[in-house]
Amino acid sequence: MKTSRLLAAAALSFIAAAGAHAEAYQGVHAGVSAKSRDEVSAEAARTAAAPNQNVVRGSRGAEPFNSVASTEAVRAQAVATANAPDQNVSAGSRVNSRVISTMNKPAEPRVQAGK
Repeated sequence: MKTSRLLAAAALSFIAAAGAHAEAYQGVHAGVSAKSRDEVSAEAARTAAAPNQNVVRGSRGAEPFNSVASTEAVRAQAVATANAPDQNVSAGSRVNSRVISTMNKPAEPRVQAGK
């Protein structure tokens, strides 16, 4: 019985001690801003009047393209690729055919199943 009263007294004293450290009310604090009210209003008006403010970037059409390669080099590569004898042929393009590549690396022959 004595221990329960002792524990109850300790709990009440702990609650009383915790409640004694409450914060004091200091009123409403003034807002801190680097801009004046007129500057904020002018910025809001400029932003609201901006063109295309609610348009997603990709919906306005193609972005300007700046090429890093010369036109002549790209044209020469396209002509060489178009004139290559094996440009559209692969080992599986024709039945029972063997493609001999004109590329630098020689083609490896395919092993057929059952042989």
